[in-house]
Amino acid sequence: MILYPAIDLKDGQAVRLVHGDMARSTVFNDDPAAQARAFVDAGCQWLHLVDLNGAFAGAPVNAAPVEAILKACPVPAQLGGGIRDMATIERWLERGLARVILGTVAVENPDLVREAARAFPGKVAVGIDARNGRVATKGWAEETDVMVTDLAKSFEDAGVAAIIYTDILRDGAMGGPNVDATADLARAVSIPVIASGGVSSLADLQALKATGVIEGAISGRALYDGAIDLGSALTALA
Repeated sequence: MILYPAIDLKDGQAVRLVHGDMARSTVFNDDPAAQARAFVDAGCQWLHLVDLNGAFAGAPVNAAPVEAILKACPVPAQLGGGIRDMATIERWLERGLARVILGTVAVENPDLVREAARAFPGKVAVGIDARNGRVATKGWAEETDVMVTDLAKSFEDAGVAAIIYTDILRDGAMGGPNVDATADLARAVSIPVIASGGVSSLADLQALKATGVIEGAISGRALYDGAIDLGSALTALA
Protein backbone atom coordinates (compact mmCIF):
# COMPACT_ATOMS: atom_id res chain seq x y z
CA MET A 1 0.00 0.00 0.00
CA ILE A 2 1.38 3.38 -1.02
CA LEU A 3 1.44 6.19 1.53
CA TYR A 4 0.90 9.63 -0.02
CA PRO A 5 2.05 12.54 2.16
CA ALA A 6 -0.37 15.43 1.60
CA ILE A 7 0.54 19.03 0.95
CA ASP A 8 -2.57 21.21 0.95
CA LEU A 9 -1.90 24.65 -0.51
CA LYS A 10 -3.70 27.81 0.63
CA ASP A 11 -2.39 31.27 -0.21
CA GLY A 12 0.98 29.76 -1.17
CA GLN A 13 1.49 27.97 2.15
CA ALA A 14 1.25 24.34 3.23
CA VAL A 15 -1.78 24.11 5.51
CA ARG A 16 -4.29 21.64 6.90
CA LEU A 17 -8.00 22.28 7.27
CA VAL A 18 -10.51 20.69 9.64
CA HIS A 19 -13.50 19.14 7.85
CA GLY A 20 -12.59 21.10 4.74
CA ASP A 21 -13.37 24.45 6.37
CA MET A 22 -11.15 27.18 4.87
CA ALA A 23 -11.71 29.28 7.99
CA ARG A 24 -10.17 26.54 10.16
CA SER A 25 -6.72 26.26 8.64
CA THR A 26 -3.36 25.71 10.31
CA VAL A 27 -0.19 26.77 8.51
CA PHE A 28 2.48 24.08 8.77
CA ASN A 29 5.09 25.42 6.38
CA ASP A 30 5.62 28.72 4.56
CA ASP A 31 7.77 26.87 2.00
CA PRO A 32 5.76 24.00 0.44
CA ALA A 33 8.71 22.91 -1.72
CA ALA A 34 10.88 22.51 1.38
CA GLN A 35 8.11 20.49 2.99
CA ALA A 36 7.89 18.28 -0.10
CA ARG A 37 11.66 17.73 -0.07
CA ALA A 38 11.47 16.69 3.60
CA PHE A 39 8.86 14.06 2.72
CA VAL A 40 10.99 12.81 -0.17
CA ASP A 41 14.10 12.69 2.01
CA ALA A 42 12.13 10.49 4.43
CA GLY A 43 11.54 8.03 1.61
CA CYS A 44 8.08 8.70 0.19
CA GLN A 45 7.41 7.43 -3.35
CA TRP A 46 4.55 9.82 -4.19
CA LEU A 47 3.25 13.25 -3.17
CA HIS A 48 -0.40 14.28 -2.93
CA LEU A 49 -0.99 17.97 -3.62
CA VAL A 50 -4.20 19.97 -3.27
CA ASP A 51 -4.81 23.52 -4.50
CA LEU A 52 -7.42 24.53 -1.90
CA ASN A 53 -7.95 28.02 -3.30
CA GLY A 54 -8.25 26.50 -6.75
CA ALA A 55 -10.97 24.10 -5.60
CA PHE A 56 -13.14 27.06 -4.64
CA ALA A 57 -12.13 29.27 -7.56
CA GLY A 58 -12.60 26.57 -10.19
CA ALA A 59 -9.16 27.28 -11.68
CA PRO A 60 -5.54 26.90 -10.53
CA VAL A 61 -4.52 29.46 -7.91
CA ASN A 62 -1.43 27.96 -6.26
CA ALA A 63 0.42 27.17 -9.48
CA ALA A 64 3.72 28.70 -8.32
CA PRO A 65 4.21 26.49 -5.23
CA VAL A 66 3.08 23.40 -7.17
CA GLU A 67 5.65 24.11 -9.87
CA ALA A 68 8.32 24.68 -7.21
CA ILE A 69 7.50 21.28 -5.69
CA LEU A 70 7.67 19.57 -9.10
CA LYS A 71 11.08 21.13 -9.76
CA ALA A 72 12.44 20.27 -6.33
CA CYS A 73 11.25 16.67 -6.03
CA PRO A 74 12.15 13.61 -8.14
CA VAL A 75 9.12 11.54 -7.08
CA PRO A 76 5.76 11.58 -8.92
CA ALA A 77 3.04 13.91 -7.65
CA GLN A 78 -0.72 14.03 -8.06
CA LEU A 79 -2.73 17.25 -7.83
CA GLY A 80 -6.36 18.11 -7.25
CA GLY A 81 -8.24 21.38 -6.91
CA GLY A 82 -9.59 23.61 -9.65
CA ILE A 83 -8.79 21.30 -12.57
CA ARG A 84 -11.96 21.52 -14.62
CA ASP A 85 -11.07 21.64 -18.31
CA MET A 86 -8.85 19.83 -20.78
CA ALA A 87 -6.50 22.78 -21.25
CA THR A 88 -5.69 22.83 -17.52
CA ILE A 89 -5.19 19.06 -17.50
CA GLU A 90 -2.79 19.26 -20.44
CA ARG A 91 -0.91 22.18 -18.93
CA TRP A 92 -0.30 20.43 -15.62
CA LEU A 93 0.82 17.19 -17.23
CA GLU A 94 3.18 19.11 -19.51
CA ARG A 95 4.70 20.74 -16.44
CA GLY A 96 5.63 17.38 -14.98
CA LEU A 97 2.66 16.38 -12.88
CA ALA A 98 2.26 12.59 -12.86
CA ARG A 99 -1.49 12.55 -12.25
CA VAL A 100 -4.37 15.01 -12.15
CA ILE A 101 -7.30 14.49 -9.80
CA LEU A 102 -10.72 15.45 -11.15
CA GLY A 103 -13.37 15.96 -8.48
CA THR A 104 -16.11 18.49 -9.18
CA VAL A 105 -16.08 17.80 -12.93
CA ALA A 106 -16.51 14.09 -12.26
CA VAL A 107 -20.03 15.00 -11.15
CA GLU A 108 -20.73 17.97 -13.41
CA ASN A 109 -18.95 16.88 -16.60
CA PRO A 110 -18.18 13.14 -16.54
CA ASP A 111 -17.49 13.18 -20.28
CA LEU A 112 -14.41 15.31 -19.59
CA VAL A 113 -13.09 12.63 -17.23
CA ARG A 114 -13.57 9.99 -19.91
CA GLU A 115 -11.95 12.13 -22.60
CA ALA A 116 -8.97 12.94 -20.37
CA ALA A 117 -8.51 9.31 -19.28
CA ARG A 118 -8.43 8.23 -22.93
CA ALA A 119 -6.01 10.99 -23.90
CA PHE A 120 -3.68 10.49 -20.92
CA PRO A 121 -3.72 6.82 -19.84
CA GLY A 122 -2.69 6.31 -16.23
CA LYS A 123 -2.59 10.04 -15.52
CA VAL A 124 -6.20 10.81 -14.52
CA ALA A 125 -7.72 10.01 -11.13
CA VAL A 126 -11.20 10.75 -9.84
CA GLY A 127 -11.53 12.44 -6.46
CA ILE A 128 -14.73 11.49 -4.65
CA ASP A 129 -15.33 13.55 -1.53
CA ALA A 130 -18.37 12.71 0.56
CA ARG A 131 -20.40 13.46 3.66
CA ASN A 132 -22.55 10.58 4.88
CA GLY A 133 -22.15 8.76 1.59
CA ARG A 134 -23.18 11.70 -0.61
CA VAL A 135 -20.71 13.41 -2.93
CA ALA A 136 -19.71 17.03 -2.26
CA THR A 137 -18.23 19.37 -4.89
CA LYS A 138 -16.62 22.81 -5.30
CA GLY A 139 -14.13 22.46 -2.47
CA TRP A 140 -16.69 20.47 -0.47
CA ALA A 141 -18.91 23.55 -0.29
CA GLU A 142 -21.82 22.01 -2.21
CA GLU A 143 -23.47 18.70 -1.39
CA THR A 144 -25.15 16.64 -4.11
CA ASP A 145 -27.62 13.77 -4.14
CA VAL A 146 -25.07 11.57 -5.90
CA MET A 147 -24.01 8.50 -3.93
CA VAL A 148 -20.31 7.59 -3.73
CA THR A 149 -20.59 4.06 -5.09
CA ASP A 150 -22.86 5.12 -7.95
CA LEU A 151 -20.37 7.76 -9.08
CA ALA A 152 -17.43 5.38 -8.79
CA LYS A 153 -19.20 2.65 -10.79
CA SER A 154 -20.03 5.13 -13.55
CA PHE A 155 -16.30 5.36 -14.34
CA GLU A 156 -15.69 1.61 -14.26
CA ASP A 157 -15.04 1.50 -18.01
CA ALA A 158 -13.40 4.91 -18.35
CA GLY A 159 -9.79 3.92 -17.75
CA VAL A 160 -9.16 6.17 -14.76
CA ALA A 161 -6.00 5.38 -12.81
CA ALA A 162 -7.47 5.59 -9.31
CA ILE A 163 -10.30 6.81 -7.14
CA ILE A 164 -9.33 8.96 -4.18
CA TYR A 165 -12.09 8.66 -1.60
CA THR A 166 -12.27 11.27 1.14
CA ASP A 167 -14.66 11.12 4.07
CA ILE A 168 -15.00 14.86 4.73
CA LEU A 169 -16.20 14.43 8.31
CA ARG A 170 -12.96 12.58 9.11
CA ASP A 171 -10.59 14.91 7.26
CA GLY A 172 -8.13 16.88 9.39
CA ALA A 173 -9.87 15.74 12.58
CA MET A 174 -7.31 13.07 13.59
CA GLY A 175 -10.15 10.68 14.39
CA GLY A 176 -9.21 7.78 12.15
CA PRO A 177 -10.29 6.97 8.58
CA ASN A 178 -13.58 5.40 7.55
CA VAL A 179 -12.03 1.99 6.91
CA ASP A 180 -15.29 0.13 6.32
CA ALA A 181 -16.73 2.60 3.82
CA THR A 182 -13.46 2.82 1.93
CA ALA A 183 -13.08 -0.95 1.78
CA ASP A 184 -16.71 -1.33 0.65
CA LEU A 185 -16.05 1.11 -2.17
CA ALA A 186 -12.86 -0.71 -3.16
CA ARG A 187 -14.74 -4.00 -3.33
CA ALA A 188 -17.53 -2.44 -5.41
CA VAL A 189 -15.26 -1.33 -8.27
CA SER A 190 -12.21 -2.65 -10.09
CA ILE A 191 -10.55 0.80 -10.06
CA PRO A 192 -7.77 1.14 -7.44
CA VAL A 193 -9.02 3.08 -4.39
CA ILE A 194 -6.90 5.43 -2.27
CA ALA A 195 -8.13 6.32 1.22
CA SER A 196 -8.13 9.91 2.45
CA GLY A 197 -9.42 11.67 5.55
CA GLY A 198 -8.61 11.01 9.18
CA VAL A 199 -5.51 8.84 8.76
CA SER A 200 -3.86 9.69 12.05
CA SER A 201 -1.76 6.76 13.27
CA LEU A 202 0.30 3.81 12.14
CA ALA A 203 -2.58 1.62 13.37
CA ASP A 204 -4.91 3.42 10.93
CA LEU A 205 -2.55 2.67 8.06
CA GLN A 206 -2.24 -0.95 9.10
CA ALA A 207 -6.04 -1.27 9.33
CA LEU A 208 -6.40 0.08 5.80
CA LYS A 209 -3.72 -2.26 4.51
CA ALA A 210 -5.27 -5.22 6.32
CA THR A 211 -8.43 -4.91 4.22
CA GLY A 212 -6.39 -6.23 1.31
CA VAL A 213 -8.34 -4.10 -1.16
CA ILE A 214 -7.16 -0.51 -0.56
CA GLU A 215 -4.27 0.52 -2.82
CA GLY A 216 -3.06 3.60 -0.99
CA ALA A 217 -3.62 6.10 1.81
CA ILE A 218 -3.17 9.86 2.09
CA SER A 219 -2.09 11.48 5.34
CA GLY A 220 -1.44 15.10 6.15
CA ARG A 221 -1.95 16.49 9.63
CA ALA A 222 -0.65 13.36 11.36
CA LEU A 223 2.66 13.67 9.53
CA TYR A 224 2.98 17.36 10.41
CA ASP A 225 2.00 16.81 14.04
CA GLY A 226 4.34 13.84 14.40
CA ALA A 227 1.55 11.37 15.19
CA ILE A 228 2.89 9.33 12.26
CA ASP A 229 6.61 9.03 11.63
CA LEU A 230 6.86 8.89 7.85
CA GLY A 231 9.98 6.73 7.72
CA SER A 232 8.56 4.17 10.16
CA ALA A 233 5.22 4.11 8.36
CA LEU A 234 6.84 3.52 4.98
CA THR A 235 8.85 0.66 6.42
CA ALA A 236 5.76 -0.89 8.00
CA LEU A 237 3.76 -0.68 4.77
CA ALA A 238 6.52 -1.98 2.48
